[in-house]
Amino acid sequence: MSGTGPREAIFPTRMALTNTKGRLKGAQTGHSLLAKKRDALTTRFRAILKKVDEAKRKMGRVMQLASFSLAEVTYATGDISYQVQESVKTASFKVKAKQDNVSGVLLPSFEVERDPNGSDFNLTGLGRGGQQIQKSKEVYAKAVETLVELASLQTAFTILDEVIRATNRRVNAIEHVVIPKLENTIKYVISELDEMDREEFFRHVLLKKVQGKKKRDAAAALALEEKRALEIGSTGDVADAEGTGEAAPNMLQEKDEDIIF
Repeated sequence: MSGTGPREAIFPTRMALTNTKGRLKGAQTGHSLLAKKRDALTTRFRAILKKVDEAKRKMGRVMQLASFSLAEVTYATGDISYQVQESVKTASFKVKAKQDNVSGVLLPSFEVERDPNGSDFNLTGLGRGGQQIQKSKEVYAKAVETLVELASLQTAFTILDEVIRATNRRVNAIEHVVIPKLENTIKYVISELDEMDREEFFRHVLLKKVQGKKKRDAAAALALEEKRALEIGSTGDVADAEGTGEAAPNMLQEKDEDIIF
């Protein structure tokens, strides 16, 4: 019997066949859409992966320059950490978060917004080391921007990785479990319906044969009864004539007294 693989336990009817075909069509459409979504996410994932690699390399170079610039500041002016802490009143850098929609997946994106009115401790190093402090300040500002960019890319990379894995599991489940199961169910229902049709056709043919045989037997029995009735009737007339011993009267030879010729 066809459809011997894993299938759903349903009663084979025309309505069940129609519903199962509709579900199969929906599963195929869903598989196609999920496959397209997976391809789009994979393309974005590879682009982000390339950017993450570039950002990490850039971050390494920037942090190296920042460390050297801080060493120069320390050598030229000494420890200025307390002066910086006292002069800072508001944040010079602010991070804004937004979301990018990629095939229905929301990816967070961080942007750096530099406040020109923020505390930038311009008077620090006024006596000595001002040039080194300004250089260190610019290098660390660039390091912060690179760090925020890397954090945005890394977060999107992690989310995309999880979503792609989940999408792959769904695509594989639909392709290798749901669709074959529905196809086997359809084959099973079709085979059962065909078997029912063959049984119904055979039953109809057999019923016609039985009815025809009954009609023929009834007609033969009726003809036989009529024949027997005719035979019995003719045999009775002969027996009556022989029992009286007289010939049958001839109406032409008899004379009627009432008629005068």
